[in-house]
Amino acid sequence: MITRYIIITPARNEEKYIEKTIESVFLQTIKPIEWVIVNDGSTDKTGTIIDKYSKRDPWIKTVHRKDRGCRKAGGGVIEAFYDGYDAVKESDYEYIIKLDGDLSFDSDYFEKCFNEFNKDLKLGIGGGTVVHKKRGQFEVEKVPLFHVRGATKIYRRACWDDIGYLIKSPGWDTLDEVKANMLGWTTRSFPEIKVIHHRYTGQADGSWRNWVKNGTANYISGYHPLFMISKCVTRTFRKPYFIGSIGLFYGFIKGYIGSVPQINDPDLIRYIRKHQLRKLMFRKSIWN
Repeated sequence: MITRYIIITPARNEEKYIEKTIESVFLQTIKPIEWVIVNDGSTDKTGTIIDKYSKRDPWIKTVHRKDRGCRKAGGGVIEAFYDGYDAVKESDYEYIIKLDGDLSFDSDYFEKCFNEFNKDLKLGIGGGTVVHKKRGQFEVEKVPLFHVRGATKIYRRACWDDIGYLIKSPGWDTLDEVKANMLGWTTRSFPEIKVIHHRYTGQADGSWRNWVKNGTANYISGYHPLFMISKCVTRTFRKPYFIGSIGLFYGFIKGYIGSVPQINDPDLIRYIRKHQLRKLMFRKSIWN
């Protein structure tokens, strides 16, 4: 039986890479039943490129959003995602995939990913391990075991329905997984299945702004202050030295000082902090 899945791709100013992603999907051994590509107010040729492919294949649809004049960290991509979600016509699908427009991957990428879901019926969110090409070598982007990079999220339909929604702010791509775990699902990246991310994570915002954004996202997500301090100390000894940890801490404190609204889900915040404290006490936790 063929796996039925849909893809939604928010894309802003991706003329350099979007065709790599489109060609990768075209070559899949199992193709999607529908793919909505959202041109998120691009000022380059992204819109023209995706329109060209949508005219060629009926299962590709395009949505064009107005240019908001700037990148909107975290929330912008989810706003674009939901514009694509609202445009989906197919309703009989088993998986929904959020896929960035600057990726490339092998022709059996989705087939291998679905095999992982078939092995574990409690697996709610999964995806390939993100790698970047640096100085001619592929480097794996290190993440916690439960985390799946926002660039390549595969949601089992039942898990997607359980989660209910993705928050339209920084931190969305961790909160969805934490909530899934809280509801009894498992989440993980697949170490043997690689996806190449051509734009280095955070590159569009710049290194400093990206770390500050991540720190604010951690505040919005309700991270425990002790866990955050530990995270910043650990980050000091990893590249970029000091800058990453200072940016994270500044972004986190900025959330407090600016009274940035946190997620309106007390149960989820309690669950997050419980597992973060368990991690600090060297006990079993989703962060291990």
